[in-house]
Amino acid sequence: MRRMKPKGLLEKETTREAIKQAFVMLRPDIQWKNPVMFVVEVGAILTLLSILAMAFGLEKSQVAMSYFIALDIWLFLTVLFANFATALAEARGKAQAESLRRARRETMAYRLTSAGTLEQVPSKNLKQGDKVVVQAGQVIPDDGEIIEGIASIDESAITGESAPVIREAGGDRSGVTGGTLVISDRIVVQITSGRANRSSTA
Repeated sequence: MRRMKPKGLLEKETTREAIKQAFVMLRPDIQWKNPVMFVVEVGAILTLLSILAMAFGLEKSQVAMSYFIALDIWLFLTVLFANFATALAEARGKAQAESLRRARRETMAYRLTSAGTLEQVPSKNLKQGDKVVVQAGQVIPDDGEIIEGIASIDESAITGESAPVIREAGGDRSGVTGGTLVISDRIVVQITSGRANRSSTA
């Protein structure tokens, strides 16, 4: 089973969109949702107005105008960088979610039949209540609960953490997420959110 390759922090497409959003987020109706940066932006605007007033002789100051210009530039850069970081985090989150959905669509599942045999089916055909077997090196086809076995699972596609976690039947560590990779052992998962079931009720 093909494993999703982790993406770099500053991919060209993601970075370009984040830079664009950093300027869009300068709008006061958006920026006010971040009170700290909103105050910084207001300070930058007031400083800019003071600079214009000094430039047209409407205001006098004992401090050199160059100081206010440098200050204003730093204030605007601070707001832009904060906006860029926020937009980048959001863009990466959306990209990871889309990558995870794509992996789910492409995953093949090994479903347990009533006769106790395995049949290979596309994960999109799974329904709530289906039981699937997932072994080391395979991707969990959909969200579910482990009802048999214990395994080490790579959840970096969701959490970003490289360290695998242990999931086992019973208790509060039995839940697994579709698109994550089983690193070791074998588990039986009961599907709790099959897409075929969702589409039929939509």
